[in-house]
Amino acid sequence: MSDQPQTPPNQPSSGPSGPVGAAAPMSPEEREAAQAANEADALSAARAELAMLQAKSADLADQFLRAKAEAENARRRAEEEISKARKFAVESFADSLLPVCDSLEAGLAVKEATAGQLREGSEATLRQLKSALERNKVLEINPAPGAKFDPHQHQAISMVPAEQEANTVVTVLQKGYLIADRVLRPALVTVAAPK
Repeated sequence: MSDQPQTPPNQPSSGPSGPVGAAAPMSPEEREAAQAANEADALSAARAELAMLQAKSADLADQFLRAKAEAENARRRAEEEISKARKFAVESFADSLLPVCDSLEAGLAVKEATAGQLREGSEATLRQLKSALERNKVLEINPAPGAKFDPHQHQAISMVPAEQEANTVVTVLQKGYLIADRVLRPALVTVAAPK
């Protein structure tokens, strides 16, 4: 065994400059090495953060491109739907008019029709036509005599002296039509002149 006294295991050993844990002056080389170690740790942390931010940026760019593609697809689908709606908007209306066309052809096929038969066939065809128009929301504007003149639905052709209140309909020269609450053609009317 050696002649030097041994330090118990739980006690700090003292060195030439005193106990361990006391602040010993650092040499410039040690300071430079510690600073380099700190800079290396900071650089390593910055690189890790940069890698994380680059991954997050790539993920956000991917999400943006997907959202942009989805929006473009939705816009294209909407345009296709609008195009189809415009192209086939009259399909239901045309289908409603086919029986009217059939009736007219059947009436013209009769060679020896009497005036009464022609009138009866024309009236039946007119009923079919009016029914087809109503099913497609095309409604008549046919104001009764004495009804208030409505410039949104009526077009006054002239003002005539009459025994009724001024600015009321006297006669309807041509019926008007609405399509889904929109004036397709105003009714042509004469209006009572002021007295």
